Amino acid sequence: MVRLEHGVERGVDQDLPGLMEVPLDAAWRAPARRAPVAIVRALVLPLRSERARLLQRVGFDIARGVVLIVLLNLFVLQISIVRGHSMQPSLQDGDRLVVDRLAYTMSEVGRFDVVVLRYPRDPQMDFVKRVVALPGERVAIIDGHVRVNGERLQEAFAHVVDHADMRELVVPPGHYFVLGDNRPVSCDSREFGLVEADMLRGKVRARFWPPARLGGL
Repeated sequence: MVRLEHGVERGVDQDLPGLMEVPLDAAWRAPARRAPVAIVRALVLPLRSERARLLQRVGFDIARGVVLIVLLNLFVLQISIVRGHSMQPSLQDGDRLVVDRLAYTMSEVGRFDVVVLRYPRDPQMDFVKRVVALPGERVAIIDGHVRVNGERLQEAFAHVVDHADMRELVVPPGHYFVLGDNRPVSCDSREFGLVEADMLRGKVRARFWPPARLGGL
């Protein structure tokens, strides 16, 4: 039997001593409240999980990139910044260079290679110079012209001539004679002597900054 009282439908169980109230409006509203919550959870939780996975992937990629850059800089490539004017007009003060640190483990040093070397008088400093004479060669400078084994060297790159003479010397095995391209102001083998092979950090492959002068050397 069902009895209505104050607008609330009450069910009467004949076997129970009292009345058991069943608020039908609340019973109908409860599932309605739970349904949107379940939908929101079903939508939001996957989004949060996907965002966490995305952040994790991005963090992993960044960490891997940093490790790769460090390893490249330690063992393969070096970024060097030109300081001073001794290599003008080929290189300008502030140019950024890519230096190949493995170049001379796989090939010989070549004449006119632009190299980064440790300054013999202070190995903590790096210099950028051009290799002019190789091991076993005789080199001299007469009236500003470089002579190798008695023959005038044909230098096809732009450089500034210094008319000061240098007496002939013999480059011993495992050493190199280097000059700056701006010879009147360059500190090079005329001043600090020949450069041992193990003082060469690597071969300059390219200039990447400024963009207007981007390219190989």
